[in-house]
Amino acid sequence: MKKILTIASVGLLMVASCAKTELKENNEGMGILSVDMSIAPQTRAYSETDLYNSAVVNIYKADFSGLVRSYSYNDIPSPLYLAADSYRVDVLAGEATAANPAAASWENKSYKGSKEFTITAGNVTNVQVVASVNNAVTNITFDPTIAENFKSGYTFTIGLDESSQLVYNASKSGADGYFIVAGLVEPAFTWTFEGSLLDGTAFSRTGTIDGILPGKLYRMNLMYTVKDGVLDFTLSVDYSTDIIDDTIIFEPVSTGLAASSVYEIWAAHATLHADVDATEYAGSKIQFAYSSNGSSWTTVDGVNDSEGTWKADIKGLTPSTTYTYRLLIDGVQIGEEKTLTTEAAPKLPNGSFEYVSKVSGKDYYKFYDPNCGVEEGSYMFWGSGNGEGSEGVNGSAGMGIVITTIDTGDKKDGSQSVLCQNNSIVGMLTAGNLFTGQFAGLVGTSGGKVNFGRPWTSRPTALKIWAKYTTGQINILKNENLGVSKSDYDRAQIKFAIGTWDYKKYGGTKDSPVHINTTDASTFVDFYTDESTIANGDVIIYNDGYMINNGAKVTATTSEWIEYIIPLDYRQLSAYPTHIVISCATSQFGDYFTGYDGGKLWIDGAELIYE
Repeated sequence: MKKILTIASVGLLMVASCAKTELKENNEGMGILSVDMSIAPQTRAYSETDLYNSAVVNIYKADFSGLVRSYSYNDIPSPLYLAADSYRVDVLAGEATAANPAAASWENKSYKGSKEFTITAGNVTNVQVVASVNNAVTNITFDPTIAENFKSGYTFTIGLDESSQLVYNASKSGADGYFIVAGLVEPAFTWTFEGSLLDGTAFSRTGTIDGILPGKLYRMNLMYTVKDGVLDFTLSVDYSTDIIDDTIIFEPVSTGLAASSVYEIWAAHATLHADVDATEYAGSKIQFAYSSNGSSWTTVDGVNDSEGTWKADIKGLTPSTTYTYRLLIDGVQIGEEKTLTTEAAPKLPNGSFEYVSKVSGKDYYKFYDPNCGVEEGSYMFWGSGNGEGSEGVNGSAGMGIVITTIDTGDKKDGSQSVLCQNNSIVGMLTAGNLFTGQFAGLVGTSGGKVNFGRPWTSRPTALKIWAKYTTGQINILKNENLGVSKSDYDRAQIKFAIGTWDYKKYGGTKDSPVHINTTDASTFVDFYTDESTIANGDVIIYNDGYMINNGAKVTATTSEWIEYIIPLDYRQLSAYPTHIVISCATSQFGDYFTGYDGGKLWIDGAELIYE
């Protein structure tokens, strides 16, 4: 159950005569923050009173520049004055605020809620914070096969270290365990299953779960099928519900189909496995057959993966489809059939950029239309350095420089394309761009801030996108360490990546987590080496050719439309993404304010490929 924390902020104190009196501190307008917290009644360890008494309220500057105020809830002064500005409030309650918190507990939960708000002189701002469980939660269950094959006394121990462990036994099967992980560096669960088989043989397995996050439920189920079986541990993440379902299966080493990892089942391909007794079936032909309708079957040869194990990669599958598959040995079905369901293959919203609208009262575009009546084009997925002015954050268009627009006369898919065009102001390059995410603000007249990324959970294999490029020799060079000079032609770049970027680490927002400040090179992210990037690729477009994923340069006339296919290079094959980044820039070194101020990059028909 969610705990509701209500915070009301008042921008101006009202005097008895009802006249407005503006408060001043160091010539800044002041406001009053009134904190009213209510938490739904609790069962278990903490009563409602306990949660109130334990609550801590921290107020920060919204730009992460530092803590402004910190109080226990019962000690908040009234009235609480704050200067007119943007802030973030964090409310903490429960076990994490105790003097000596228990890192692992069956009952004691920790809660956290955050909300940004603005104190504006003369206005009343009401803010509501929802604080939810901030623990990493475990739920371990024992399949009936455990009790059928093991003597009583088997245990499953899980914890962050030896001092923070919980021990699951038969009586604790299905219980929730709560671990405090907030503030830990790269927390990981270590687990051990121990028991004795009915014949007295000792049996144990151990493993780890990396990347533990607060507010996630890690659900595991243990099954036993054959003595001395091979432990198969899979992990799947459902980010829509913040639940992680895991199954630990002790699988038999005997002839028959073996389970595929959830990560081996993609939208359009999958890997099938089988265990085959090498002695009994020596020299036999091992095959797999699969079907989506039960009547038309496709047969593929198996590949000997290791002693006693075979596999086959099946391709050309249909997304979101259930397939039945079999193991064939010398043409005869062996063992039972299994099923798998392929992943969904969602398309990029507004990938042909047909849905755009002008910023209210302005003559430049945002790349969605809330009134278009088509869901994919009605919300912001794509952003640009133009900004959104009165509808969002001011960008280059606020200074009279429109760097991204539409072109109805030159397009490749639909009725228009997007034109990203370089310009300059007071000798500073303003590079044309289009990206998944949202512009986050100007840094004076010297640069800008961008929050890259949009929520995404599918695993495409490539990006197909049409582009056309015209450029010239670099005429603005602000960085001498880029390996280019004014004798070189400028070049464009399209970056493509999926990953698990945490906005709390990368500085952005929950929806657009990767924050880049063009005036601070330390914020730049290299997706080829970044630890949270699951897969990435890019294309660099020259005046006379292009290069994909750091491969060989292809000679081509890039001033005409070319369909680029950018494969994703997967470096992590056991993770699902949380976000997608696509970034189109007219100048590869635009973040370093280096390029040709007359360059133009047309973009159209962006489409994800699932193979």
